[in-house]
Amino acid sequence: MITFLKELILSAGKICREQQPLLTSSDVDFKGKKDLVTRTDKQVEDFIIHAIQKTYPGHDIFGEETGRTHNSSDYLWIIDPIDGTTSFFHQQPFYSVSIAIQHHGETICGAVYAPALDELFYADKTGAFLNHKPIRVSSTRCLEDSVMATGFACLRDGRTDNNLRYFNKIVPDLRDIRRYGSAAIDLCYVACARVDGFWEMSLNPYDIAAGAFIVEKAGGSVCDFNGGTHFPDQGIIAAPFQLQKLLLAYFEGEQTTP
Repeated sequence: MITFLKELILSAGKICREQQPLLTSSDVDFKGKKDLVTRTDKQVEDFIIHAIQKTYPGHDIFGEETGRTHNSSDYLWIIDPIDGTTSFFHQQPFYSVSIAIQHHGETICGAVYAPALDELFYADKTGAFLNHKPIRVSSTRCLEDSVMATGFACLRDGRTDNNLRYFNKIVPDLRDIRRYGSAAIDLCYVACARVDGFWEMSLNPYDIAAGAFIVEKAGGSVCDFNGGTHFPDQGIIAAPFQLQKLLLAYFEGEQTTP
C-alpha cells in the first residue's frame, strides 16, 4: 500500500507542477472571502480518487473538495490535493499534496509531496523518510535555540479569537519563526528537523493527517493545545517531546477549543 501511495502522490504532484505556471485569475474560485480553490485542486483530487477507487474499490475516501464517501470500509483515505493553495496560485514553492491512510481509525501510512521542491516525505510502520532517507525530529531542548513554524488559517477564517495572541507570547522566546503556508510542509519540516516545532489552530483533518503521522514516526509528539489527542479540533502542537512540554505552557488557562 505504501508503494502505491508513493507512486500516486508523485503522479498527483506532477499535475500540480505542470499546471501551476498556467494558472490565471479565471481558474480561481472562493470558498470564503480569503479561501482560494483552483481548478487544479479539483483536478488533482479527482485524479487521486479515481486511482484509489480503481485499485482499492470499496475503500472510503475523505477529500477536501469532495467530502467523504460512506462505503462502511475499514480503510479511509484522507486527501488534501493542494495544501497551500494561496502559495500555489501565487507561483510560490511551498505547497504540497497530502494523503493519509487510516485503518479502523488509526493512521497506518501517510505521504506529503512538495512538487516544486521535489521532496517526498512519507511514513509507515518502519519509520519516516524524505526521498527514501530516514528522518528524525530535532534534538533541540530549549526554546531560545529553536526555530519554529506556525500559520494563520484562523485569520483566513475571520476569527477574532486567533493565533496572534499565542504568536506574540511565543515568538519572543524563540530564536526565530517561519511561515510556509502549508501545514503539511510545516509538519514534515518538524519531522526532518528543519524546524524544531509547529503550532496552529483552525485546521482540518485533511491538513494534518499525513504530516502528523510522519512527525510521530520521526520520533516527535503531536497533541492539541491541552496536551490531549483532540487535534486539530482543539489546535495542534508538533515537536520533540521536550519542546512540546515547553510550548504547552503558553496555552495553559487559555482558550481550549481553537
